[in-house]
Amino acid sequence: MPSFNIAKFNLPSSFGHSFDEPMVEIEKFSPDINSSTAVIETSGAERLDFPGSIKLPTVYVPTNPRGAESLPPGIVVAESDLHMRRLWGEPSEDLQKKPKYLVTFTVGYDQRYNIDASVKKFSDDFTILLFHYDNRTSEWDEFEWSKKAIHVSARKQTKWWFAKRFLHPDIVSAYEYIFIWDEDLGVEHFDGDKYIELVKKHGLEISQPGLEPNNGLTWEMTKRRGDSSVHKFTKERPGWCSDPQLPPCAAFVEIMAPVFSREAWRCAWHMIQNDLVHGWGLDFALRRCVEPAHEKIGVVDSQWIVHQVIPSLGNQGEANDGRSPRDAVRERCRNEWALFQSRLNNADMMFLEELKG
Repeated sequence: MPSFNIAKFNLPSSFGHSFDEPMVEIEKFSPDINSSTAVIETSGAERLDFPGSIKLPTVYVPTNPRGAESLPPGIVVAESDLHMRRLWGEPSEDLQKKPKYLVTFTVGYDQRYNIDASVKKFSDDFTILLFHYDNRTSEWDEFEWSKKAIHVSARKQTKWWFAKRFLHPDIVSAYEYIFIWDEDLGVEHFDGDKYIELVKKHGLEISQPGLEPNNGLTWEMTKRRGDSSVHKFTKERPGWCSDPQLPPCAAFVEIMAPVFSREAWRCAWHMIQNDLVHGWGLDFALRRCVEPAHEKIGVVDSQWIVHQVIPSLGNQGEANDGRSPRDAVRERCRNEWALFQSRLNNADMMFLEELKG
């Protein structure tokens, strides 16, 4: 289609944004029949494009993400990241370094010094994300690292509530490993970079640091061993393990301080229930997200932590029928575990029935 001249007119600076920029004088309108964009040539060096100015055939691409079928595949950006960017300059120059790993803590301000010690165990290869359950965020700027961290706040919510809503696999796809940790962990004997080295060396898709045996230990599997770097099996109390390759004797880590590979998290995120916020029962089901689970789930002994057992989030609950806030929270935790197990069993049975049919 040939170019043709139109009368000169001024494009107001308010078009498309609110910055005070000089008027742009339009010289010529040159639609390109082979393009989806009508190019407007200006009298200066600037060029303004108006996508969609030319009628195109209907676009429908069923392989696009759901809801984006009407877009040409070349413009679809299905994944994102948590890298913060500038308000100025070239986008390609925003990031001097792209962190490869993500560390999240669900925190209250009272535990700030413990979190400060933990954050210092991670290098600049790690993005730090704090989920605040007490709505206190600005006070954390007393720590220099906090000014570069990402802060998300919602009162009296758990880390699994936050994870389901803010750690969608397509959002954290830029990170090779995702740490989803509690706030009451002692990290004197832990180093983030060395931990990642061991996880990669031993092929662990889901892992956790070993726990100091004398503090807050529930399961034999997560107890730190002094004679190994990593372990994947244990012996539990008689009758606790129906199979030596199944939880809690293998293919098992706790929900206290899990670490997921990008691929394992994509599966685990889908298994987190919207309404079951404490996560009890997930640890026994995580084996469904990797294969073979008894080889790809393990505990890192040489980078170990201490569970300090500080019931800070539990104390955020409300007393019920004369019970303390903590007791009311723990009762819901146990109820959620039973609900999750029931849902999982029902889903298994429904799937097996469909296979038969």
